[in-house]
Amino acid sequence: MAGSTSPLATTEGTLVASYNRGMKVLSMSGGIKTTVTGDQMQRAPVFVFDDARGARDFAFWIDENMDGIRTAAEATSSIAKLSGIEKYHANKFMFLRFNFRTGDAAGQNMVGRATYFACEWIKANCPLAGRYFLESNFATDKKGSYINTIMTRGKRVTAEATVPRQILLENMRTSPETLHYHHQVSTIAGFMSGVNNNGAHSPNGITAMFIATGQDVANVAESSAGVLYVEVTPDGDLYMSITIPSLIVATYGGGTNLPTQRECLDILGCHGRDRVFKFAEIVSAVVLAGELSLGAAISSLDWVTSHEKLGRNR
Repeated sequence: MAGSTSPLATTEGTLVASYNRGMKVLSMSGGIKTTVTGDQMQRAPVFVFDDARGARDFAFWIDENMDGIRTAAEATSSIAKLSGIEKYHANKFMFLRFNFRTGDAAGQNMVGRATYFACEWIKANCPLAGRYFLESNFATDKKGSYINTIMTRGKRVTAEATVPRQILLENMRTSPETLHYHHQVSTIAGFMSGVNNNGAHSPNGITAMFIATGQDVANVAESSAGVLYVEVTPDGDLYMSITIPSLIVATYGGGTNLPTQRECLDILGCHGRDRVFKFAEIVSAVVLAGELSLGAAISSLDWVTSHEKLGRNR
């Protein structure tokens, strides 16, 4: 994305100004490169057996009968496509994570229905299968989790950019070396505290965009995960990238059809079918702009003074 304005809905006084500052600098620097590398939505049933061996043998049966399971699941929708089933064993339980492609919809309800019909087919055709629960909590719906960070829930998208040294010095009052060092220190703090994001505040931009464009705001729980990387290039410029491993977005269905929210998506050229990857890329670009702006504000000691000047309580 070459740099643009974005609809944001927030009550925080300095947030819009901060994101605008980051967008301006990244636009001056030649824009942001965005890449979607993953796309899947899960439902995760659990099957209960008499012992661990029953669970093990059931996993073998699942592998041998994927064609029938896929047919049963995909018969429920013209959009949902079953890409695979992950299997996780513990005790006498077999946890299955059904992975679906869901087009331009976020797809939680879509994959819930498809997985239910698949499980009923399994129950009717597998002599080992008995009791099951449609959701085991392994999909980690509306919750951040390590498995979603690794395996992807929603869209996995990366935004990256290089900011020339002089543009950074003149517009952010900090240097590539200072931002890089601050990132190293804050990543240690994130590791020590056990966070799911080593960046500064990606959920600020994600939440503001979700509200403005009719997304399910509770999905910020999963979407808050982020992997930020910063380096000083051989030319002395600043390279930044962030990967959002579980960004759950939609451009079709649900709240995206509300009048104001649809208008915001239309501004971005992202309402309707065949638009969801573009929207995910825009969200990631906005997140990167916010990481640059807040990181620079902290590094240059402008963070508090900015709130004092621009905060709504002033």
